[in-house]
Amino acid sequence: MFQFAHPEAFWFFTLLPILWLLRHWRKRKSPTLRFSDVARASGVRKSWRQRFSFLPDFLRLAVFSFLILGMARPQKGTRNLESSTSGIDIMLVMDISGSMKAEDFHPQNRLYVAKEVVKNFIKGRQTDRIGLVIFAKESFTQCPLTIDYGVLLHLVDEVRFGMIEDGTAIGMGLVNGVNRLKDSPSKNKVIILTTDGANNAGAIDPVTAAGVAQALGIKVYTVGIGRPGLVPMPVDDPVFGRRYMQVQSDIDEPTLQKMAQLTGGRFFRAKDPQALSQIFKEIDALEKTKIKVKEFWEFDERFRIWVLLALSVLVFELLFSGTVFRRLP
Repeated sequence: MFQFAHPEAFWFFTLLPILWLLRHWRKRKSPTLRFSDVARASGVRKSWRQRFSFLPDFLRLAVFSFLILGMARPQKGTRNLESSTSGIDIMLVMDISGSMKAEDFHPQNRLYVAKEVVKNFIKGRQTDRIGLVIFAKESFTQCPLTIDYGVLLHLVDEVRFGMIEDGTAIGMGLVNGVNRLKDSPSKNKVIILTTDGANNAGAIDPVTAAGVAQALGIKVYTVGIGRPGLVPMPVDDPVFGRRYMQVQSDIDEPTLQKMAQLTGGRFFRAKDPQALSQIFKEIDALEKTKIKVKEFWEFDERFRIWVLLALSVLVFELLFSGTVFRRLP
């Protein structure tokens, strides 16, 4: 950015034509020698001094012009931004129980779709610490809080069935996530819990676990995955190979709703892949990182070059006026 600190100085340019006219008026009033006949001098060619006699006046005007530009204080500005972020700590708590094999999210199963949506959610964050807890009959931490999203995405890909004995310990999964956040210095702590069933394992029930989260100021979003009613479940038979059975989808919505309400979060129900993706986009919009940006400009003064030019031209003008273009009174 380029600017003038005192643009009002440009009004002095209006004086330059006046000074030029005054100078020529004084020249016309200066003493002259009169001759009776100048016909004999009419054929005399003008010398180069006569041709450039205007140069001293021109240099004086240049001096005034450069001084005016210096008075206007030209400045070259550099824009600087200072940003401070208030990151959010997010624990993703994922159900990997056997019921997540259901293929009502055709052509993939529930776990596959959930992992893809979670990975897109991670890629959309920037300065937040994110971790991953998985649960079935028990629960463990797949990835602690980290800002290394590359490592986290790899560990999400590594999640698979059979890592934990089958079951659905929603309460234990939530407590594990809470335990990872309880010592966090962040002011904003969030858990996103995805499940497709009802709690049937673990020593802690989901509502009690939600009460612990509430006491620690942790917000919980609960997401129920799967279509209601009968859904196709793959069964691998050693004799007949893979076949499908219709099983009842059983999601404990009242409990998931109560968990979210206790902690100030929200409950969502995803009945297809598009709905699940939209839910995570909505959560992403609700839990935005606060970024404060302070803008300021640093200006480099450029008036010195114009003052130096004015002084240099003034020296040349005095030199020429006193020697080459010296006028006798």
